Parts: sequence; C-alpha cells; structure tokens
Amino acid sequence: MRGYEPLCERGADPAASALGGQLAQPRSVGRGWAAAVDTGGPGCRSSALRPARLCLTSPRLLCAATQQKNTGQNLEEDQSQSQNEQKVESSSAEKLLAEEKAKLEEQLKDVTDKYKRALADAENVRQRSQKLVEEAKLYGIQSFCKDLLEVADILEKATESVPKEEIKDDNPHLKSLYEGLVMTEMQIQKVFKKHGLIRVDPVGAKFDPYEHEALFHAPVEGQEPGTIALVSKIGYKLHGRTLRPALVGVVKDA
Repeated sequence: MRGYEPLCERGADPAASALGGQLAQPRSVGRGWAAAVDTGGPGCRSSALRPARLCLTSPRLLCAATQQKNTGQNLEEDQSQSQNEQKVESSSAEKLLAEEKAKLEEQLKDVTDKYKRALADAENVRQRSQKLVEEAKLYGIQSFCKDLLEVADILEKATESVPKEEIKDDNPHLKSLYEGLVMTEMQIQKVFKKHGLIRVDPVGAKFDPYEHEALFHAPVEGQEPGTIALVSKIGYKLHGRTLRPALVGVVKDA
C-alpha cells in the first residue's frame, strides 16, 4: 500500500515510537487514513492503521488544554494579584481614615478646650463687671461722705465746747443753740447710717492697723498694752470698708 509507510524506516527513535505515533506525521494521507507507529520494534511494518484525523487533532487538543490550563493559572494569578492590591488599597484607606479621625479628634479637643476657656473668661469678666457695678453703687458716694465727715466733726466739737453748767433755762438762747446743734448732729448721723456710713469710736478696743492710726504710744496704768487709751478723731466705715481711720493713742508697756 502506497499510502502507508512505517516510521522506523525514517530512523525514528524507539522512545518517540512509544508515544503511540501521536507525534509522527505521515508522508502521504489517502482517503482519511495515515500510518501509525507501533511500539513493536522490528515488526513495525505490520503496524495498525489509525485515522489521520485523530492523529492531527490530538496535538491540537493537547495544545488547547494546555492553553486553557495556562489561561486558568493566569486568571488565578490575576485574581490573587487583584485581591492583594485591593487589600493594600483597603489597608491604606483605613490608615488614612484613622489618621484623619485622630486629627479631627485632636482639633475637636482643642476647639472644645478653647470654648470652655472662653466661657470661663466670659464668666469671670461678667462676675468682675457685676462686682464693679455693685461696688460703684456702694462706694460711689465715698468722696462725698469724706467731705461730710468734716462737717460732722465740726458739729461734734461745737457741742462739746459748750459748758454743761451754762445750759439753763435762764439762758434760753444758748440752750436753744445747743439743742439745735445736738439735733443736727443726731440727724446727720442718721443719714450716715442710712447710707452705710458707720461711726467708729474704738476707746478700750485692741489696736487694728486697718481701722486705726496711732498718733502716740504711752504707758497707762490699769490698761493692757496694745489697747487704745485715747481717741483724737472718730473713725468711719462705709459698708464695712474703712473710710477714715480713727486717730488714737495706744497703751504701751511701762
């Protein structure tokens, strides 16, 4: 038969012949048949006949299967690479969000602290302003009261200078003048008290440098050292604050 030729005549390798003739290519193909290689060696001339289409399509199928396998591996590699990239991008995004969150929390803390400080400062200013207003109401008449104190001192000296034995019914003019001075002094003291101005007469009290002003120190029998023995001028307080210290003499040790 002309359409068949054993492969061993072409010097084929017996190891290659063991593949069953799938890698052999026939010299001529007649009516759809081709020569197939037998694994027998010397008896290769009596080789079995196989269809040429199977011999031609088998390598193609192997190539297609190999390509599909490679394609599947490539797809798996691409998918794993894509997943890794997504994980990296996700971790980077989470890191950026965490940094942004920490930054915003720090800004919020700073703004909250500044807000609280501003509220505290505003409250302090309000309290100080309120205190200043109250003090202005209380002590706004301080200078006016100081001027009136001189008038009260003069009235007091005037009443003290009148001899008590001269105040009699047979001297009605002096008596009326004296009574008028006493009434005026009493009235002015009532006005002082109404506005928070209190008279301070510290005879026998302990010396207080915030309320008294010592003119002299002298030993006095029967009195404790550090006490006030004599008041030269009466002192005054305006709503508890010393408006004018009393001028006093203080007892000292003998």
